[in-house]
Amino acid sequence: MQVQVPVKSSNGTMPMDIETTLLGERKIFLQGVIDEETAMNFIKQVMWLNTQSAKKPIFVYINSKGGEIQSSGLLIYDVIVSSQAPIITCCVGAAYSMAAVLFAAGKQRYMLPNSELMLHQPLLGGNVSGNASSIQSISDTLLHMKERINKILSKHTKRSVEEIDRQTGYDHYFSPEQAISFGLCDAIKHFDEMLKMEEDNL
Repeated sequence: MQVQVPVKSSNGTMPMDIETTLLGERKIFLQGVIDEETAMNFIKQVMWLNTQSAKKPIFVYINSKGGEIQSSGLLIYDVIVSSQAPIITCCVGAAYSMAAVLFAAGKQRYMLPNSELMLHQPLLGGNVSGNASSIQSISDTLLHMKERINKILSKHTKRSVEEIDRQTGYDHYFSPEQAISFGLCDAIKHFDEMLKMEEDNL
């Protein structure tokens, strides 16, 4: 459901959907399942905001349980780390699995007091079937993906790959305080502090 808000213009007041309005304020929302559509929408929004200003930060609000890694999650990751306009990530609720990796990649990373991160190894989705060679290939791909994600997390947390591997061997949940201690997050901010931070940077 699209929420509309009244926006003033030279022609008077007109209704506009709230996500378009907030995008104009350099705010992007990464929510729900991370998939190809989510990734492409994210790229388009970051591209547009970079054309408007390559210096002003972009605020990405994350509330997602994760999703597809290879062609969606890592695509978003590449955009976050290479955007000329700095991307500030804010966890507002939950950032699990691939969403936690994307959160950790922000130039600055903030969590609401009651938000939560979760990391684990890449999972195999759907019903797996096939011959021994096919299953071996899938297994090799998962192991390669695990190594890539561990290296990414090591880069953004300053923890060793071995330590990351131990921490992601099971569903590991992080409170904001634990996330800061582990190097996944920079600070806890209340909602009003996040809004003030945006005003100070824009």
